[in-house]
Amino acid sequence: MPASPHVERHFLGSETVRDVVIGMADGLTVPFALAAGLSAAVTSTQLIVTAGLAEIAAGAIAMGLGGYLAARTDQEHYQSEERRETWEVDHMREAEVGEVRDIFTGYGLEGAALESVVKALAADKKRWVDFMMRFELGLERPDPKRAPISAATIAVSYLVGGLIPLLPYIVSDHLRTALVYSIVCTGLALVIFGAVKGRLTGISMVKSAFQTALVGGLAAGAAFYLAHLFS
Repeated sequence: MPASPHVERHFLGSETVRDVVIGMADGLTVPFALAAGLSAAVTSTQLIVTAGLAEIAAGAIAMGLGGYLAARTDQEHYQSEERRETWEVDHMREAEVGEVRDIFTGYGLEGAALESVVKALAADKKRWVDFMMRFELGLERPDPKRAPISAATIAVSYLVGGLIPLLPYIVSDHLRTALVYSIVCTGLALVIFGAVKGRLTGISMVKSAFQTALVGGLAAGAAFYLAHLFS
């Protein structure tokens, strides 16, 4: 009877999850703090909704631009180091060969097998540079399409997250009731978001939900306190 095929399951969307976490976490906490702080200073939910929507729009744009610039910086850093590594391969060949030998020696390779692998790698300049980028510098080639995707992911996540604590103020004219429901909705959203994040990344859903709710709750609570303090 043939052995069943081995299927490896690895999560490959860590960058996307990171962007969603960045956008959603800020989207849940900042608009919540703004709305909660305004609740102590004004009596109109309409004013809170207007201010909240303006903040969400500005925050989504700012966060998206931040994500775009961060991704572009990663790409430019990689390209700069790649040019440097290419120059070293061209002008410091023996030193670079020695570094390749040291890397493989660290993995337990030695003798004729070591020299054979080093010689084969050094025969292909592009493969050699790629190898040094990954194993000497610890850098992975960024996706050139990553910057706009990261910007859009963070901006949309912020927008979605920001609407959750603001929704009770949209549907209710009673300020205190809207505040209570905003607290509940934000807390539940943090728990659900943390559980989903844990499911995607392969860690305990309960642990991830607790951590996300705790960190998000502390951030929202601190922002809520400061907003009330200065209102």
